[in-house]
Amino acid sequence: MRIETVSLIGMGAVGTVYGRLLYKKFGSDFAVIADESRKEKLKNRGFTLNGSTFYPNVVSGIDKNTTCDLIIFAVKNYQLEGAIEDVRSFIGKNTILITLLNGVTARTRIHEAYPDNKVFYGLSMKIDAIRTDEGVINTVDGEIHFGEADNTVISEEVQAVADCFNEAGIKNIVFPDMIRMVWKKFMLNVGVNQVTAVTRATYGKVTSIETNLTLFREAMMEVLTIAKASGIDLREEDVEEFVELMSHFSPNSKTSMLQDIEAKRRTEVDFFSGTVIEIGKKLNILTPVNHVLYCIIKSMEELYYSGA
Repeated sequence: MRIETVSLIGMGAVGTVYGRLLYKKFGSDFAVIADESRKEKLKNRGFTLNGSTFYPNVVSGIDKNTTCDLIIFAVKNYQLEGAIEDVRSFIGKNTILITLLNGVTARTRIHEAYPDNKVFYGLSMKIDAIRTDEGVINTVDGEIHFGEADNTVISEEVQAVADCFNEAGIKNIVFPDMIRMVWKKFMLNVGVNQVTAVTRATYGKVTSIETNLTLFREAMMEVLTIAKASGIDLREEDVEEFVELMSHFSPNSKTSMLQDIEAKRRTEVDFFSGTVIEIGKKLNILTPVNHVLYCIIKSMEELYYSGA
């Protein structure tokens, strides 16, 4: 099996970085999927990464193009329902779908819409892309972690996607237990994204300010608690690993949620602390730190969100 046509929906910071690499490799066999109302604007404007603009094919469902071998979701969680419909015309019986969305619900939501297709878990890790008014800026492309829930034996479809990424110069890792990896990143996002959003701290201030470190660690510990109760393999050492990781991260860089707050954009808080609170209630587990973070960030959205 070989991936010959690739499409991506969601050309934000992460999507633009990987979209550029896929465009360079696949050319006209790579396309950006968009809803009809935005297609012409995106096609004419192009996508700018580190000051260089590229112009891939931009398509919508009305174009009735042939189906794609691989479709990558890189939208925000609150855009996923629309994206699921926008890609429908490009999905055939053998189309592979992969999500790079944060949180722990996206893969399930996509699979419910397309139960007959292979839908892979996916994460974008160690990428430092920032979206600005002039385009996306990044210095580290990071790597994609992806696969089926259990990759003890690599399937033909997983290998085909790995080959596709390798050919495009996208670093990637297939972990044996992708459920653990998805929840592990979820735990990090719940901690670092939300703490930086409410404190306006850069990565360098997450662990160097004691009270930020306290919030960071305690928010993650609540994820650890609900994960253990749900049979997910998260561990105390994972929390400390992330504490150590943040102390070495680019000190002046900002999380995506802090970027959203500063730009007065909607955040993904409903899919971070909102999910923690929801699962906690089902399991009768208290999640007070995430409850407070949720309330603060929702208040900030109400006060400042511009609707852009």
